[in-house]
Amino acid sequence: MALAARVVLVHRRSEYTELLERHATYGQAEFFLRERGRSIDEVRERHEVLEEAIHEVSTRLPNDVRQARLERSELDRYLFAPEDIVMPIGQDGLVANVAKYLAGQPVVGVNPEPERNPGVLVAHRPTDAAAVVQHVRTGHARVESRAMVQATLDDGQSLEALNDLYIGDSGHQSARYTVTVPERGSERHSSSGIIAGTGTGSTGWTSSIASDRHVAASLLPPPTSTGISWFTREAWPSIATGTTLTGGVLTEGQRLELLVESDRLVIFGDGIERDYLIAGWGQRISVGLSARRLNLVVPAG
Repeated sequence: MALAARVVLVHRRSEYTELLERHATYGQAEFFLRERGRSIDEVRERHEVLEEAIHEVSTRLPNDVRQARLERSELDRYLFAPEDIVMPIGQDGLVANVAKYLAGQPVVGVNPEPERNPGVLVAHRPTDAAAVVQHVRTGHARVESRAMVQATLDDGQSLEALNDLYIGDSGHQSARYTVTVPERGSERHSSSGIIAGTGTGSTGWTSSIASDRHVAASLLPPPTSTGISWFTREAWPSIATGTTLTGGVLTEGQRLELLVESDRLVIFGDGIERDYLIAGWGQRISVGLSARRLNLVVPAG
């Protein structure tokens, strides 16, 4: 007999929770913020809004739906089941944090603070979550397939991200490598690293870089496309290094190739620096579209 659906509620620890853990008591946390011109009332209120949203969702779910609650820091140790419906409750970035740990499970993003969060990926209200879950279970939900970007090392290790990957030095040193771009050739770089992003990530890091370079937003991959945009950050021109191959868009099937010429480069995705790969001198890195997809449940219409 097949197991009933399980809804996995994913959230981040609130700033209020972290403050209490760090300062031990409410009074000490309040004093810490007051001395810095902030009020603990605002921090506590945002914590309560998040907890109320989680409670709202949890109590409205059908009785035959199993539930689990998961904090973001536990994602890399959690085993998602094929029948899970994953429900991040928080900011848009939480959906990106979850994506690389899934294998096709539907994701229903819930926005507890629509007045603060854009709600691009967390597009559902807490009061609507139960109905959306029911639509998923009956096959009537509207689902968008979102591409992910992947970096693969020549030893077989790989890392994926929903928004973007960073490849570069872990500190403030120059990243040195030779980049090979499909149909454009190769070039040695000394730079602040490379950012490679998806259509979903085109409103994030890659959008910021494109804006600085006066690249029209319309030239970046749209949210549901399979294109991967990439940019070299602060490429340094010299006798040995160039600044010609510093950006572009990879179409499906194309890969950006890097030959590492630094002692140590790191690769991490979606801003999670603790989950990373290391590439050493002489290693090759291949960057392009991942076979993995995020199945994002979006509002009907």
